[in-house]
Amino acid sequence: MSILNRFRLDGRVAIVTGASSGLGVAFAQALAEAGADVVLAARRVEKLADTAKLVERAGRRALCVPADVVSPEDCRDVAAAAAGFGRVGVLVNNAGVADAVPASRETPEQFQGVLDVNLCGAYWMAQAAAAEMTGGGSVINVSSVLGLVSTGLPQAAYASSKAGLLGLTRDLAAQWSGRKNIRVNALAPGYFASEMTARQQAGHIDDIVSRIPIARTGDPQELAAAVVFLASDAAGYVTGSTLTVDGGLTVT
Repeated sequence: MSILNRFRLDGRVAIVTGASSGLGVAFAQALAEAGADVVLAARRVEKLADTAKLVERAGRRALCVPADVVSPEDCRDVAAAAAGFGRVGVLVNNAGVADAVPASRETPEQFQGVLDVNLCGAYWMAQAAAAEMTGGGSVINVSSVLGLVSTGLPQAAYASSKAGLLGLTRDLAAQWSGRKNIRVNALAPGYFASEMTARQQAGHIDDIVSRIPIARTGDPQELAAAVVFLASDAAGYVTGSTLTVDGGLTVT
């Protein structure tokens, strides 16, 4: 197999959660361009139609499934729908929420709500998808540089959830890589255009960019390319790892 062919995902079904907007859309489109059929999951199912059009424009099939990853039952429904669509080979755990609340004022409900989506939801979805990856596969947990460093905003719940994803990634890789032939890796994105970053104050983004060696925010396609790498046979000897895609933010 040639090097370029190792990046192909032909004959595989990829599940992308949080596929209704932002980075989830870029991930779904990139996976389709690499040859995968894509199952699109999100709470805002009405928005999935636009993502599906991008997948189909790339010549692949799309299946939209309404789901809230907080619900283990919803996660099992997504995985079952994907199994009915073809050979499940990829899961991108992208669904997430963020909340910038000072720790002295954050309520138990606010803190738990972020963990339920970002960390527990990823776990339930990984469990459900792994049960359908009978021929092996790749799980990609979308963490954040905020799981590694602080950038100044009061985001205890978000940072905790994203750091927790890194530990979850290592543990699932140890459990599944040999026994199930399922590789599990994490992405730690820096600052990319998304609904989350759009809600932040412009001054904060400018401050972050001033600390990035590459001196700009990321292009979603740059992160989507990393997803395709981790999903594909090109990363066949990579598991339990965290791939930081942040323009160098974490080295400053």
